[in-house]
Amino acid sequence: MTRLITAVGAAVVALFTYLGELVVLAAATFGSIFTQKLRWRLFLNQIVEIGLRSQLVVVITGAFTGAVFAAQTFFQFNKLGMGSAVGAVVSVSICRELGPVLTALMVTGRVGASMSAEIGTMKVTEQIDALRALAVNPIDYLVVPRALAMMISMPLLVAECIGVGIAAGYFVAITLLEVNGTYYVANMVRWTGMRDIIMGLAKAFCFALLIVFISCHKGLTTREGAVGVGQATTQAVVDSSLAVLIFNFFLTMSLNIIFPAGYQ
Repeated sequence: MTRLITAVGAAVVALFTYLGELVVLAAATFGSIFTQKLRWRLFLNQIVEIGLRSQLVVVITGAFTGAVFAAQTFFQFNKLGMGSAVGAVVSVSICRELGPVLTALMVTGRVGASMSAEIGTMKVTEQIDALRALAVNPIDYLVVPRALAMMISMPLLVAECIGVGIAAGYFVAITLLEVNGTYYVANMVRWTGMRDIIMGLAKAFCFALLIVFISCHKGLTTREGAVGVGQATTQAVVDSSLAVLIFNFFLTMSLNIIFPAGYQ
């Protein structure tokens, strides 16, 4: 019994320590954003790496998600004679849930792993110590450009995923499943409001913060050489993915309270 209590207590303490370190990193990053000069070259490089080079993955994810979701919804709704309602279900679902969550998971796998591996390699090869020796703040040099680029790129990627997903769902429903296009679009426009778009973009911004701070923290705390870099990269992807899925529930509940039904 004593061992069980000790193990549970150690796990709880480790969790709160980890969360505290993330908060400290976030506070230091935002403090640097508002007090230090932005390194524009590093920032623009991260915009290209995070935003531009992630577009192909996001477009493919959005297109096939919208297509599959439209098909599956039609197969069920058509039994009830509600095939034209597919557009509303697809658009609302992609705006609120599928677009932000799937985009965040794909960006985590592509960008989060890269951030953790790059910073972790600099950590184990003592390049971060060299930055400190040159009076360069590692947070200002490594984390701030990535954080700003992620906060700007993620909502744009989610918006792109939502648009492509809705377009792919429309194409599948109209051309392959022979749904009436007029009623499809009419129902989609009627039941998709500004609150759905706001929810999707708000989630995108929150997920961007989770991904960038978890990934950078794992890189900055890397230990044990090449093995540690591999472990940090794996942990960054797993922790970021779990954080996205967990916080998605709380964000959904909170945003539905902030933007109740009928909000325009």
